[in-house]
Amino acid sequence: MRSRSLKLTAALFFASAFSLSAYAQNNRINVVTTAVPFLRVAPDARSSGMGDIGLATSPDASAGFWNIGKVAFNESKGGLVATYSPWLKDIVNDVYLASLSGFYKIDENSALNLGFRYFNLGDIQFTDDNSNNIGSGRPREFGIDLGYSRRLSSKLGLGVSLRYINSDLAAGVGSGGYTYKVGSAIAGDIGLFYDNKNEAGNGFAFGAQLSNLGTKIAYTDNADARDYIPANLGLGATYTKNFDDKNKITFGIDANKLLVPTPPENLSDPNALNDYRSKAVVGSWFSSFGDAPGGFGEEMREFQLSAGAEYWYNNQFALRAGYFYEDKTKGNRRYFTAGLGLKYNIFGINFSYLAPTGSGVTRIPLSNTIRLSVAFDFGNNAD
Repeated sequence: MRSRSLKLTAALFFASAFSLSAYAQNNRINVVTTAVPFLRVAPDARSSGMGDIGLATSPDASAGFWNIGKVAFNESKGGLVATYSPWLKDIVNDVYLASLSGFYKIDENSALNLGFRYFNLGDIQFTDDNSNNIGSGRPREFGIDLGYSRRLSSKLGLGVSLRYINSDLAAGVGSGGYTYKVGSAIAGDIGLFYDNKNEAGNGFAFGAQLSNLGTKIAYTDNADARDYIPANLGLGATYTKNFDDKNKITFGIDANKLLVPTPPENLSDPNALNDYRSKAVVGSWFSSFGDAPGGFGEEMREFQLSAGAEYWYNNQFALRAGYFYEDKTKGNRRYFTAGLGLKYNIFGINFSYLAPTGSGVTRIPLSNTIRLSVAFDFGNNAD
């Protein structure tokens, strides 16, 4: 492992907005940032191979991360999937994201879901504004989910989940008159899934989820310095075509928007900054649809789009591809992905790859990101 010497404020920024490489010519860059952004990172290799779509794809053991409403549509009695991904591997070599997710069918129409995500930021040497060494640490964050999903009909499902979030970025380190502490928050998800495919498995499916609806998070005792967590609205749709009993293909698209206030144009204005930070959490979810300084046009640029496809042969071998798009003024993440899947009996393995995008200073830091998932199916169809 290698250590990195960073100012404390830079370390905190790296944790909350590490993935952005923004550039704009005609529009002002105004990125919507939050704490604990790892909660918006695709946590499994199947979905990340399809450009980070997962709201309306067929349910699997990772379904609770994407849309808790579709977990009850899993056909098996239970399942488990574990994923590991080296993160920002083009820049550092000791940062990684790991996740674990599983479900259990209580009966034919209901299921429980458990999820865990862990983000390790590697070794960091902290310095103050004068470059004096003030300590070192290994920042890390995690989230634990517990959810319940129920089929309301043969086609419609609804689910809810609760999440505990823990973020230890610089606990015990002092700077600027404050001693930083571990931040924590509580949040919840509400997911809806509608599967309109016919008996042959052909047709559309739709998904919607409100995720990370919860409290702000604080790293000091300063009540005015609490940060928003990444509350999000996601909408998705897929279309599946079964050509015969061995070949099928699915196309899908997801749209996501953070339900977080857009930063003011002038961050040096104390009044504007105070108004931004002091917004009530619930009110900020609604006001996030109309608070962008650039009006409706800027609000539309805050949507992230993902599109992907998945081909299965004999329900054993899968090929995947996708594309993720984010406006250049809102983060400029744009990349192609590819993935493979192999399933044999109760065992499955998925792999995804994020292709290099850009060159030089415009090269996206996420280039060459890989994810590897290992999945297990725990039995026959639920009774």
